[in-house]
Amino acid sequence: MPILTEPIGSIPRPAELIAAWSDKLAGRISSQQFDQIAEAALRDTIQRFEATGSPVITDGEQTKPSFATYPLAGFARLAPDGVVIPFADGHTRQLPRLTAGPFHYATYASQYFAAARRLTDAPLKQAVISASALSLLYPESGLPGYSRDAFLSDLVDEAVADIRRCLVHGADSVQIDFTEGRLSLKLDPSGGLLENFVALNNRVFDHFSPRERRRIGVHTCPGGDRDATHSADVDYAGLLPVLFRLQVGRFYIELASEKDPVRVLKIIRQHLHPDQIVFAGVIDPIDPVIETPEQVRDRILQAAEYLPAAQLGSTDDCGFSPFADDTSTSRDIAFAKIRARVEGTKLAAEKLGRA
Repeated sequence: MPILTEPIGSIPRPAELIAAWSDKLAGRISSQQFDQIAEAALRDTIQRFEATGSPVITDGEQTKPSFATYPLAGFARLAPDGVVIPFADGHTRQLPRLTAGPFHYATYASQYFAAARRLTDAPLKQAVISASALSLLYPESGLPGYSRDAFLSDLVDEAVADIRRCLVHGADSVQIDFTEGRLSLKLDPSGGLLENFVALNNRVFDHFSPRERRRIGVHTCPGGDRDATHSADVDYAGLLPVLFRLQVGRFYIELASEKDPVRVLKIIRQHLHPDQIVFAGVIDPIDPVIETPEQVRDRILQAAEYLPAAQLGSTDDCGFSPFADDTSTSRDIAFAKIRARVEGTKLAAEKLGRA
């Protein structure tokens, strides 16, 4: 069996699409005009993804406003002054705040999957946001007539529906973005918030069979936006032992940009379960230098010194541009890095006798 390799999700949007997002919000173009530009970007993304030789592709999240807030597109009961997430370079992102219940998704990820499916026969994975990230929408002060428990119950139901719709539509796998996992240890160094996040996500996974969970994975990284991170200074040792208690079969773990990857691999080895696969990050999306296939090969071979080859895959550390206005990385660089990952994984598989 060859070594599995998959992307995380997002691909930098073309300049025309970035401008169209701004124009749409400002009312300068119609929804129909935006859809035409978005369709062209999606088609180009899939064609370029296929050209990399990647055995699994995504839609590049071209038509999501962001990886985190897509379920809220069209949901009215929100205010803009929610939780603020600071990045190391000083810029911030801000989540909206729920103003009233009940909560429901206005947009499901299966809509993006269906649009991509019409354009390719290649295996498609779909990224979805975690229930734990969306739990941050609920205000600390509470909401009259809508308790936090009621909100979390509604949220779990919606998160389950989001994943299940993708599986039913034929997604090769469904990846839950859990970048708030590492961030939670900065917000609450005691680990209590992380424990709550894991428990909430496991409430979602409890709705799926063991066979379905093998197609569900969790992605963790220290955030990646405008060439900056939000929690790279948080010790991975606080997250990883808890992370592997999530009841899923796949883990996509940022590793290429870690200062001491061997230390991280040793922690993973301690806590990895026999029925779980680790997709080790071998590409740094923030670094503008394009990795060579040989560098990728060597990173995989290093990981194979600590992890069983049958439980090892490769991936990118993070998505390349998870927000619709991010212009920090070019599409050409992103696809060149993906091609290097694909080629380097093949080289590693040959070395390990898994070609």
